[in-house]
Amino acid sequence: MSARRHAFGIDIGGSGVKGAAIDLETGELRHERIKIATPQPSTPDAVATAVAQLVAQAGWDGPVGLTLPCVVLDGVAHTAANVDKSWIGTDARALFSAALDGREVTVLNDADAAGLAEDRFGAARDIDGLVLLLTFGTGIGSAMLNNGTLVPNTELGHLEIGGMETEHRAAASVKERDDLSYAEWATRVSTVLRGLEDLFWPTVFVAGGGISRDAGQWIPLLTNRTRVVPAGLRNTAGIVGAAMAVDAGITP
Repeated sequence: MSARRHAFGIDIGGSGVKGAAIDLETGELRHERIKIATPQPSTPDAVATAVAQLVAQAGWDGPVGLTLPCVVLDGVAHTAANVDKSWIGTDARALFSAALDGREVTVLNDADAAGLAEDRFGAARDIDGLVLLLTFGTGIGSAMLNNGTLVPNTELGHLEIGGMETEHRAAASVKERDDLSYAEWATRVSTVLRGLEDLFWPTVFVAGGGISRDAGQWIPLLTNRTRVVPAGLRNTAGIVGAAMAVDAGITP
């Protein structure tokens, strides 16, 4: 019998830097998730220091996978959502590797990491074809996987459907801002999903973000043709996906 494989993942967000070692056979955390408040301002150097503290606290000495709320190409951040704008243009992979004494790191977009995790261990497990994960929050994050292969940095929240960016039409923040009922908001989400399914013909949509906890109140109200399922891994998806990425050598 082969030895069980483990890897370490860190999910960096606007409010918290969260990490844990992951069992790559089950997707389960090997210990309680460690969380450090995201430094304010959340500059690259300050966040890298927090990452080093977290890894030291965990006692982990191997490679580390990390997520950022940014478009990441070849380790470099090209956008910055909910983190300091000084991330734009930062070689995040080199920064984190230096902060961790030169060890191997992988850096990818946070929604992409969540998509990897949901496809392998969560709501899209054992589903063939094209999986589209959408995270409904302040904006709409996205991840696209075809038979388990990630198409990175899709940014579908900025796609214009019906004359409006998708996240301006149907982010969870829009529901709160406009005081929409679930039925009213579901109508907007349906418009977005119909536009996406006409372009990509996915097998399934996975709905993530905090509002997915209330999936029973709005997913049954959707009128698009493609099946929609709530995300299964919740707030561990980014950590699990980051660990998967560094184990598999995924470097968007």
